[in-house]
Amino acid sequence: MSNGSYGSKQIQVLKGLDGVRKRPGMYIGDTHLRGLFNCCREVIDNGIDEVLAGHCDRIDVELFPEGVVAVTDNGRGIPVDMHPQERKPGVEVVMTMLHAGSKFGGGGYKVASGLHGVGVSVVNALSEWLEVEVCRDGSIHHQRFEAGKPVTKLTVIGKAKRTGTKVTYKPDTTIFEVFELDRDMLTKRLRELSFLNGGARIVLTDHVNDHQEEFYNKGGLEAFAKYLNRTKEPVHKPIYFQASKDDTEVEVVLQYHTGYNATIISFANSICTIDGGTHESGFKTALTRTLNNYGRKQNVIKEKDPNLSGDDARDGLTAVISVKVLHPTFESQTKIKLGNTDVEGIVNSVVGESLAEYFEENPSIAKRVVMKAQEAQRARVAAREAAALVRRKSALEDAALPGKLADCSEKNPELCEVFLVEGDSAGGSAKQGRDRRYQAILPLRGKILNAEKNRLDKILGNTEIRAMISAFGIGITDRVSGGDNGNGDDDHEDGEEEGNGSATGNGNGNGNGGQFDLSRLRYDRVIIMTDADVDGSHIRTLLMTFLFRYMRPLIEGGHVYIAQPPLYRITVGKQINYCYTEEEREQVVRGLGRRNHHLTRFKGLGEMNPDQLRETTMDPEKRLILQVRLEDVAEADATVSMLLGDLVEPRREFIAANAKNASDLDI
Repeated sequence: MSNGSYGSKQIQVLKGLDGVRKRPGMYIGDTHLRGLFNCCREVIDNGIDEVLAGHCDRIDVELFPEGVVAVTDNGRGIPVDMHPQERKPGVEVVMTMLHAGSKFGGGGYKVASGLHGVGVSVVNALSEWLEVEVCRDGSIHHQRFEAGKPVTKLTVIGKAKRTGTKVTYKPDTTIFEVFELDRDMLTKRLRELSFLNGGARIVLTDHVNDHQEEFYNKGGLEAFAKYLNRTKEPVHKPIYFQASKDDTEVEVVLQYHTGYNATIISFANSICTIDGGTHESGFKTALTRTLNNYGRKQNVIKEKDPNLSGDDARDGLTAVISVKVLHPTFESQTKIKLGNTDVEGIVNSVVGESLAEYFEENPSIAKRVVMKAQEAQRARVAAREAAALVRRKSALEDAALPGKLADCSEKNPELCEVFLVEGDSAGGSAKQGRDRRYQAILPLRGKILNAEKNRLDKILGNTEIRAMISAFGIGITDRVSGGDNGNGDDDHEDGEEEGNGSATGNGNGNGNGGQFDLSRLRYDRVIIMTDADVDGSHIRTLLMTFLFRYMRPLIEGGHVYIAQPPLYRITVGKQINYCYTEEEREQVVRGLGRRNHHLTRFKGLGEMNPDQLRETTMDPEKRLILQVRLEDVAEADATVSMLLGDLVEPRREFIAANAKNASDLDI
């Protein structure tokens, strides 16, 4: 074996922003939609920093063709004077040097949404070109960069009556796999920022689709809670409190609704901490302790009764936690988890004191909340017993698999897939059309129980749901909540029986009997295959609701798919065309011209012959399946509640707003 040559000359040194272009994933996560969004977010966050500092009240975000984005704020403007050490204008330093900014104690910002000082310079590095305009000191200053390098000097191009910064950039198509922002992701972020920074006006203008939307919310976090609960029935008005302690500002709003699922969303310096962190942990611990203390004090929780658990306390809860920290510590540049240990105690103290005071002043609401948690506790005990029954039946391994399951012969889960099929007729066709080596079929009779309107103990009593649980082999999570990520670091007080939170389904469970363990998944792909009619859509929605509420890690792991059976078969002699949409059918018919053809509309999978079903819907080489992805948990939560919850009005409004988009009604 050759030793090769390895010396100092083989050590490559990447200077300036070259390292960012070489390894972009280290800075923005990936080079797909998420990374593209993170670039835009970094530029917007610079404007938000000016809002937090009290110097900005408007941010404009504009989308242009070819992925070009422009972000304008009316803040103070990036400094344009010469940097004393670098001997370059401040704006050029910020745009071209990593770890350069006013967030390291230089006095520019007390609180900022970033820590690393690499945000806008990374965007510059990953852009084909970037132009910055700074309105400051009565002049408009301009500079252009390409691939992170300045191609012009900072020059004055006009006079300015205002102050602010405008950054326009075009993502580098040699780096990014996509170049058009996901507008839903962007809209969600801008809406969040408008709630978190009440009074700031944020305007999104999509020049490509000729659309403009404005985000402006004076109501702050209270308005945010109402927005999140817009499809639910609240138990009380939002409970809001704010306090500052040791240079940390804490804002919390919480509101219970009549449903059973929790939504907890947290922010640190206006950055959404998707994976939670110490501020969430402090909130959860304080909430559970306060409910138990009040319940004991008022004798609502009897002496002989056990304490409420964290899941009990969060049953039907919507909460938003926002902290502003002088020196935030994030898990990574993408800032998804807050790590400041001192923040946990601060939030714990603020929430505990403020909520206890609110309960004393509003005893009727306090008792309703505690009694709701007690109902959840009783249901949890019943669910534990039901789940234990499921586990006992599963202890026989293969003998415990549901009798209706036609399993596959392959034992490696990574190669296997299971089809959830509507009814015995379609199940029969699917069983005959499958590849027995790696494709399993689980026929489901009728519509499963609505997981949105029923507690877990009743859900586990449903035969079809129990069949799915047994077939998948992974158990269930006791309570999956939007934004509540179960970091395993909450609820340590007052004799809690929880360990690792069940919300992420990390395999540890929480004593509820569910024992969710994704590593035991028997099939890599769970494919929902229902009829292309109204009943099929309803069944698919019910299945997705159950998976979203009680097996969410299955969705987050990319294991859930939706099969796309054809709507039509068009036959011309021996030539057969399958059409999956109305548009495809129209195109084929137009292409045939005056040639005689036979058109068949498939109403159900049971009408298809096994070979037709295999060819169009089950054969991996020919089929079309859609992977279910979860981009926005809070919006998904609201949509599920709207479609399948108790409130009729949001559902009526949705139908009225979208009726014009319905092209194929089964009536």
